[in-house]
Parts: sequence; structure tokens; C-alpha cells
Amino acid sequence: MNASRIAVIGEALVDIVVGGSAHAGGSPMNVAVGLARLGRPPVLHARIGDDAYGSTIRAHLAADRVGIGAHTLVDGPSWTATAALAEDGSAEYSFALAGEIAVPELHDLALVHAGSIGALREPGSSALLAAYRHAPAETLRSFDPNIRADVIGPADAARKRVFELAAAAHVVKLSDEDAAWMRPGTSLDEILDEFAAGGTRFVAITRGAQGAVALVDGERYERPALPVDVVDTIGAGDAFMSGLLFGLLRDGTDRLLVEGAPIPPENVLAALDTALASGAITVSRAGANPPRPAELEERLAAARAVSSGDDR
Repeated sequence: MNASRIAVIGEALVDIVVGGSAHAGGSPMNVAVGLARLGRPPVLHARIGDDAYGSTIRAHLAADRVGIGAHTLVDGPSWTATAALAEDGSAEYSFALAGEIAVPELHDLALVHAGSIGALREPGSSALLAAYRHAPAETLRSFDPNIRADVIGPADAARKRVFELAAAAHVVKLSDEDAAWMRPGTSLDEILDEFAAGGTRFVAITRGAQGAVALVDGERYERPALPVDVVDTIGAGDAFMSGLLFGLLRDGTDRLLVEGAPIPPENVLAALDTALASGAITVSRAGANPPRPAELEERLAAARAVSSGDDR
């Protein structure tokens, strides 16, 4: 599958630590890099300025051969997220988000993924919703809200938009923190049910060290997290997302989803295990650094060996 058949829509920005480093980031861009490293290079549709930060982003994308979509390179500043670190290591973020992301027409695509700030800020959010609703039937549509509550506008409107985009997608992934923001005090099972009732066939919720749960065509799944020494959790959810999409593409589950065909349980479990392995590798090292194929296969093989031993 070539780059022209996979698109990722959303922010590419530079994460700046006050008094420290600056590096390329943004949830959708991390997913794009993760897919590219696993041999499924996409085209990224974002907003990249002509400043020094834009040069940093372009170099990061070029290193993993991520394509840059039309109308992505613009005059003006790039998006940035500045983190002020407290003594306990917690961070307070401020965002500079000038301009909007141009949403492409979704033609001749096997897969389109969108999420986070770029998917929920207007006017781009309405354009994305229209594009998802009118996408060709054969295009797998994926969505990760990755909630950033302080920059996506009024909460009630943002919640409504998340459900609207999810209803137009085949695959939705969110974190337990996203779920708690969407429906405070609601169980994860109830959240899964609500997304599924809207029409999403494959809904997954990540739970950090507790692994992930999913609801696929009315069937519930739960998979444990893989044992890992955590360095940091930056980009963990994005690595899960790219691993999940890779697993769906690898096993042909993407075609079953768009065709409305039954999804074998073993396909669901394989996709979730691939996603969890991708996330585990990423948290074992600093920064948003998703795995390459050999690393992923090694981690999956190790997990299978442990599972086989437990079954004896």
C-alpha cells in the first residue's frame, strides 16, 4: 500500500519545554510516524509554517518518509505547545495555534485517520465531519479524540462533535481520561456502549497499566498491558493507535470493517495485542518514539511465548 492511500489529518506542532528542549510532536503526527515506521507511510495533512519550528517538523517527517499533503505548508507560524514544568515533574501547557488545518477530499484512500486538536477546533472540525460523512464507502475511517479541553472550545459542543465524528468512523480509540471527560462518573462499559450505539464498529479504550478494553460488533474484549519498565508515557496512546491501525491493515480486518462483514475474534485480539505491544515499546524509552517492524515482532513474539507458558 503506497502513501497516497493512507491519510492522517490533524496537528503537527513543536513541543517546547521552558528552559529546555524543543521537538516535533502532536498526536496525529505521531500516529503518522508510527504508521510509516511499520511500513504503511501516510500523507499527513496538517498546518506547518515557514518558520524554524516548521523546519523542525518537516525534518522529523522526512526522516520517516511521511508525505506532506497539499495546503499543509503555509506562510506564517507553526503550531506550538509550551510546557512549564513544576518541581514535581507535572507540566502546565500553553498553545499557540494560529490558523486552521485544511481538510482534504477523501478520494482513493484505503484509510484515513484524524484526531485531537486539529479534529475538534473550528472551522476545520466541521469540514472534517462533512468529509467523514461523505467519504467513499471503501475508505476505513479512524478517529482518536485525544481531548485537550483547554483549546477545543466549549465542552458541551466539543463532546457533541466527538460523538458526531465517532459515528462517522469505523474505528475509535480513546483513553480512560478522554472517557472520564466525555462522561464524568460513567463506567467504561457504558462509554463503549454509547459509542457503539452511535454506529462505530470498533471502539477501544486504553487504560494505561491496566491494558485496554474494546467493544466490536457487540462483543467485549479485554487485554492486559504488557510488562514494561516505563521511562515516560509521551506518545503512548499514539503508538497504540498506529499499532492498532497497522494490525487491522495487516490482517485484512480493515476490509471486513468497511464491508460490514463479521470480525473474527482472533482478528480483534491480534489488533489489540499489536497496539499494546507498540505502546509498551514506546513507553520503554524517552519521548514519542514508536517501534519499527523488527522491534514490534520481537515484542509480540515474547508476549506469545509468555502466554504459551502460562497456558501449560
